[in-house]
Amino acid sequence: MTAFGRVAVIMGGTSAEREISLRSGTAVLKGLQVAGVDAFAIDLGGDGANPVAQLLESTFDRAFLILHGRGGEDGTIQGVLEMMGKPYTGSGVAASALGMDKLRCKQLWQGAGLPTPAFAVLDAEVDLPAVAAQLGYPMMVKPVHEGSSIGMSKVRNLDELEAAFAAAREYDSCVIAEQWVNGPEFTVALLNGRALPVIRLETPHDFYDFDAKYSAGDTHYHFDTRLTPAQTEMLQGLALKAFSVAGCRGWGRVDVMMDAAGHFQLLEVNTAPGMTDHSLVPMAAREADISFERLVVDILRTAEG
Repeated sequence: MTAFGRVAVIMGGTSAEREISLRSGTAVLKGLQVAGVDAFAIDLGGDGANPVAQLLESTFDRAFLILHGRGGEDGTIQGVLEMMGKPYTGSGVAASALGMDKLRCKQLWQGAGLPTPAFAVLDAEVDLPAVAAQLGYPMMVKPVHEGSSIGMSKVRNLDELEAAFAAAREYDSCVIAEQWVNGPEFTVALLNGRALPVIRLETPHDFYDFDAKYSAGDTHYHFDTRLTPAQTEMLQGLALKAFSVAGCRGWGRVDVMMDAAGHFQLLEVNTAPGMTDHSLVPMAAREADISFERLVVDILRTAEG
């Protein structure tokens, strides 16, 4: 497909999600090449290389960004590509930064009147017993700027809250505690303004953690969502609205839970979701009769600069 020119599949990076990005990138590269795209890989930051120098020294016409985590999914590399005048897949600088920042994304959704679980910011001066009184147990503790559930913990008492806060701070100086939502979890993949089939997630783990996402054999993904057609339409519409409010474009994924009252609650937006053999966007695409090769080409078509 010569219309795309030479395509750099930018993967790897230096975040805690590097290995997942390499797996995603390898799959994307193969899919593009099978589809006839002149694509090659850039392992950004691999072997200690300077990421900006790598980009400036590479010859390509557009980029397929499949970096996960900080330094790649947070607007940093998007800004470099903007300055280079190179079209790239996924959201722009501001929306990428916002999507990576769970706290500010939740604040934006709240301001727009969209539902998201109650939360509290945890810092060095925080009164943890007061947070527990505000949110109740159990609750979720999250590093604000990590993905793939890295550093997240479910806590049931004050001792666990203190330990979870300390663990999350190993990854990020900014941490939030979020009210636990006791209901089913759903994810909605989005592609060029369209919501793909909803997936209901089921895991015996406390929550959909890193192991459940990438290696466990006991995680189940259901297209039998147990939702009514009206609920499904509402959920897909909410995901599209949340994506739009955050300024996102092209493709991505929105994670949602249903609370005990049957109301949907937004968890987070992913602006460069995984594309591994365990990943949810390819799974949803297959359910919509979109092959992996067609999916990566469709995403490439959305590349903007």
